[in-house]
Amino acid sequence: METSRKINFCPICGGCTKHEIPDGEEKERAICTICGKITYENPKMVVGCLIEHDNKILLCKRNIQPSYGLWTLPAGYMEIGESATEGAIRETWEEAGAKVKVISPFAQLDIPLIGQTYLIFLAKMMTPHFSPGPESSECKLFALDDIPYESLSFSSMLITLKLYLEDIKVGKPKFHYLLINKRYYNLSC
Repeated sequence: METSRKINFCPICGGCTKHEIPDGEEKERAICTICGKITYENPKMVVGCLIEHDNKILLCKRNIQPSYGLWTLPAGYMEIGESATEGAIRETWEEAGAKVKVISPFAQLDIPLIGQTYLIFLAKMMTPHFSPGPESSECKLFALDDIPYESLSFSSMLITLKLYLEDIKVGKPKFHYLLINKRYYNLSC
């Protein structure tokens, strides 16, 4: 299934692009008709933390779209120049005002349809203080039995939290890899 968007202009020189399969490749790419630059669309990395504190999980209520008003783990896009753990720590600080120490990777969730890979780390709060940043209207520690599954923002967060709960029930968290196959719906007005 091809889900990429058409790139009509070169990001380097601004020239018009043609769409064809370059020699030695298998996918159609945008190729600049002026400078010859081939533009590759790559997945976005989303990094975040699953923070356990006193047998509770820290969640943030989203203050932005998409999923405004729904709960999520503190997570967001990784920036150029930072490692995955640095990005997860930064996103946690930005969204939850919490200083954390990353313990280990917990889950990698690939969602090819939307071009995203989630990397969620287990983390501990370095101090018991947290407060919502601009992207969150509220931050709260939830007991494992009180996690608001019906009010979670994204399928990736629901899956991550359910995996964690299953791991805790059997003893210890382990690393998980999952492929989330969403369906593409071509909705038009």
